[in-house]
Amino acid sequence: MPTPVVLDCDPGHDDAIAILLAAGAPEIDLRAITTVAGNQTLDKVTLNARRICSAAGISVPIARGCARPLVRPLYVAEDIHGESGMDGPAFGSVSVGVVEEHAIDVMHANMPATLVATGALTNVAAYLTRYGTSAVREIVLMGGSTERGNTTPYAEFNIYVDPEAAAVVFGSGVPVTMIGLNVTHQALVTPRVVARLNGLGPLGRICGDLMTFFAATYREVFGFEAPPLHDPVAVARVVDPTLVTCVEAFVGIETTGTLTRGATVVDLHGRLGMEPNARVAVGLDVDRFFDLVIDAVGRLT
Repeated sequence: MPTPVVLDCDPGHDDAIAILLAAGAPEIDLRAITTVAGNQTLDKVTLNARRICSAAGISVPIARGCARPLVRPLYVAEDIHGESGMDGPAFGSVSVGVVEEHAIDVMHANMPATLVATGALTNVAAYLTRYGTSAVREIVLMGGSTERGNTTPYAEFNIYVDPEAAAVVFGSGVPVTMIGLNVTHQALVTPRVVARLNGLGPLGRICGDLMTFFAATYREVFGFEAPPLHDPVAVARVVDPTLVTCVEAFVGIETTGTLTRGATVVDLHGRLGMEPNARVAVGLDVDRFFDLVIDAVGRLT
């Protein structure tokens, strides 16, 4: 049976592909899409979710969530995702609307399910605080790293935006799978991948345009020759767990460090003596991952 999923996201170029993978993979029953401020403001990322769903003919509820982190001002990634949060393609008319209910209430209405979180964890923490943990089968998140960061030397963007929310999630007792930069940096969108997307028709060309813009900013900011497709790896772990190799480890979130705010302290060798609280991704079958993405987009065209 397909896995029921609520996808919490902040589109975002890679979030857009994550939405398409979740909607196009028969192994997933996509119940709802919820949006959270992160890559851009809440208004912008919600419009972006509506844009990609309109382009792909995806008709699931879209619900707005939290407009700012739990305790901090919002920090956005305009240098990577552009002014709109999803610069690059020329989108057509937006035909998909937004439900009136708040994201966390929509999450609750669609439980039991797996929560896949590809943005800041503000909505997920708010849901757990209000409704508890019993109905959440698993939380699979894109965030963190076992190594270095991409926003500060030790902090990955999604965790950096709202480290207090991340601390709630990792401390919740819900089964958590962390898909960090150490793995997503293996999923590089090469020109060959872009060509495969462009060959899928109008929707594929939108994906190709997204990745072309994404490649330019990653080259300018980080010096990458090809951009990493972070967020769909979290969805892929739900579609086919054999694609992503994980180990059990304790993960702590740094919330007070002057230079390390948002760092994920991943104790791979048990040095802290703490019980594991997460499955931590350490490997990815890259070729099978991209085949999965291409197949999903192809089903939606």
